[in-house]
Amino acid sequence: MFYFSRDRTAGHPKRHLASYTGILQADAYAGFGGLYLASRKPGPIMEARVGRISGKVFELAEVARAPLAAEAVRRIDRVFDAERPVNRSSAADRLSHRQSGVAPLVADLHAWMLETRGRLSRHNDLAGTLDYALERWPASTQFLSEGRICLTHNAAERALRGMALGRKAWLFAGSDRGGERATMMSALITTAKLNDVDSRAWLANVLARIADYSAYRLNELLPWKWHCTQAPLPTAA
Repeated sequence: MFYFSRDRTAGHPKRHLASYTGILQADAYAGFGGLYLASRKPGPIMEARVGRISGKVFELAEVARAPLAAEAVRRIDRVFDAERPVNRSSAADRLSHRQSGVAPLVADLHAWMLETRGRLSRHNDLAGTLDYALERWPASTQFLSEGRICLTHNAAERALRGMALGRKAWLFAGSDRGGERATMMSALITTAKLNDVDSRAWLANVLARIADYSAYRLNELLPWKWHCTQAPLPTAA
């Protein structure tokens, strides 16, 4: 699902998620802060902020050739390697595996980060990265107690990459209404892809048939049901 908003004020996620009380796996955008408060109605959202330290650490290890950053990368890689066997498993299986096999590696990483940070000056590039991670450690390790949380934000970031790249070609949506239409189409196309359906074929077929389709049977045209109801498009004379 994609939502459109004309700016980045906190009111938009507050409105979009007004009745939601589940997990929010997201970055450190300040506008999400109010969603995690215990006083929030109908209840606080669980904050999951994983995988955010990796990018800066990898940059320091590869570009700056910092030995301590390289050691951090090795320790982070061990966590990801331990998680890999259960990437496509159920939430319950992932949680069991994490608590037995991944949690000790995360604890070692945390201890190493604390010890290393104590030896660095505040002006050290790695120090700032470690401070960022340590300040957000509870949110970053929620995956150890909840099997539904992914170890990275990669899936969400890949889903948004098309929007980020397309802005240079599209330039503007034209209006708020145009932005809302664009996000609606993105949601439909992405849903088709997630269901292994050719989004162009699905859209062409549905648009050609929907005007004469019973309003009571429109659910049959949803991407996850479409393969059961598709019919050949009329051929041009």
